Amino acid sequence: MSVNRGALARHQAALAQGRFLIQKCNDCTRHIYYPREICPHCGSDAVELVEPNGTGTVYAVTNVRRKLAEGGDYNVSLIDLDEGPRLMSRVEKMAPDSVKIGQRVSARVVLTEGRGMVVFDPVPGGGAP
Repeated sequence: MSVNRGALARHQAALAQGRFLIQKCNDCTRHIYYPREICPHCGSDAVELVEPNGTGTVYAVTNVRRKLAEGGDYNVSLIDLDEGPRLMSRVEKMAPDSVKIGQRVSARVVLTEGRGMVVFDPVPGGGAP
């Protein structure tokens, strides 16, 4: 159990420094997200944290409705990174209901109270097909 927390702890520490990292398996060369000690594709333990390109495509999106006093609406999006992994996040810097499937996005880390979280911004000219 403590081994799994090791990979997670390294990932969380990088986020707290404003760095977004994913894993890459040195045996099968596939990328992995969420961090783990063993590659889910080939079972190798030869995995390392690497910096992704940071771009991806919106695979799916839904909007969560909230009262303005509670922060207003936001989107929950599944993003396919160009490296392959899919992760859940949100797209910012645009109206939540304007996010479209197929839209190109770019990752950035937001720090809140010393904790990092990956969010995405629209790529200029990267609208959905």
